[in-house]
Amino acid sequence: MLTLFQSYINKHNLFSKNDKILLTISGGIDSVVMLDLFIRAGYSCAIAHCNFKLRGEESDQDEIFVRELAEKNHIPFYTTSFRTEEYAENNRISIQMAARELRYDWFEDLREKLHYDYVATAHNKNDVVETFFINLARGTGIRGLSGIPPKSGTVVRPLLFLEREDIEEYAKADNLSWREDSSNSQTKYSRNKIRHFIIPGFLELNPGFVDTMWDNINRLREIEGIYLNSLERMKKEIVIKGKEFAWIPINEINKLEPLFTWLYELLIDFDFSAHVVRDIARNLDTGSGKQFFSPTHRLVKDRDKLIIHPLKNTISKRFYIDDPAQDLSDPLQLELSIITEFDKSEIPKDPHIAWFDLDQLEFPLMIRKWEAGDYFMPLGMNNMKKLSDFFIDNKFSLPEKENTWLLVSGTKISWVIGKRIDNRYKVSPETTRILQIQLIS
Repeated sequence: MLTLFQSYINKHNLFSKNDKILLTISGGIDSVVMLDLFIRAGYSCAIAHCNFKLRGEESDQDEIFVRELAEKNHIPFYTTSFRTEEYAENNRISIQMAARELRYDWFEDLREKLHYDYVATAHNKNDVVETFFINLARGTGIRGLSGIPPKSGTVVRPLLFLEREDIEEYAKADNLSWREDSSNSQTKYSRNKIRHFIIPGFLELNPGFVDTMWDNINRLREIEGIYLNSLERMKKEIVIKGKEFAWIPINEINKLEPLFTWLYELLIDFDFSAHVVRDIARNLDTGSGKQFFSPTHRLVKDRDKLIIHPLKNTISKRFYIDDPAQDLSDPLQLELSIITEFDKSEIPKDPHIAWFDLDQLEFPLMIRKWEAGDYFMPLGMNNMKKLSDFFIDNKFSLPEKENTWLLVSGTKISWVIGKRIDNRYKVSPETTRILQIQLIS
């Protein structure tokens, strides 16, 4: 067994002899066997144990057992406890999901703080097969069917080559002691239902079912690799990413088949659910302005593209420029300079550079977001125009409107920054001093 253990680690390049490994030990048979193999193989390791306070005295006894195991083997021991039920209720997630989030966050924090290289968990072949069926029952793409990988970032799983039966035989042969988790026999949990009802039925049909599924899942993982490579190439071709926004041309989306699957994969990085993606797909040919939300992003269906940007609080703060010699770095980078010798024919055509008659401006100048009811006199016009109408005429998308900043002199808009100055502040034959403001992209 030790030889197979070492071979599996080397084959998948999980870690080296010089690495320090933090072992997640619950006290159950899987983790106890993992600890024994690490000790026999001579790796530098420590034990991390979580008490989820879900089984009363039994949970506390598990902690005592693991602590004694660490002391017996002279291995550093770290433990913590969680109010798991309270966390699950506050975050509206299941107890199992709460326990998973709590323990993995703590493992990673502990690993970084103590300078360990990897966190090792005791998942085995049976866990992989059970996870496959859990994901299949919930509904999943190919990622959910490709199993638990041997290595995910700093998390390694060196027992994936073993079935639960192999682990039990090893533990008994070496006279190891472990703790039985009473919750493993309760069928209220999805994993236990699959473990006690679904998989035994398959084993009756095929005694080697776990190994068969292991091979199937490995093939699915290879197919996933091909699939993801193709997907990444397509993302690079049609998903355009800026500093704050990403957008996808609708005409490129409409070329893809099957449309829903491609669109789902293109939007998966932005946390859009399958349900929302189906709604987006149904609205690709409708008018512009419709919005769709994920927990982290908003997507706006514009005339010819989908625009995606992170959700964030609307900025209502005001920023001020006290004098013409003051540059601004927040919320925009603006460079100011006074020009006294100039030729009016040299007025910049670049919308990011604005020339103003300095003597017409009232300091301090204010920088703020646009608001409903704002109006100004666009350069070249002699009458006022609502800013909302200006946006419509210039085909601003909803995110572009929301990201528009204004330069305000007194109570008057002097510049829709990066777009158009107000005609009242333009350089005229009477101008003697120019204030140049440049927006640095």
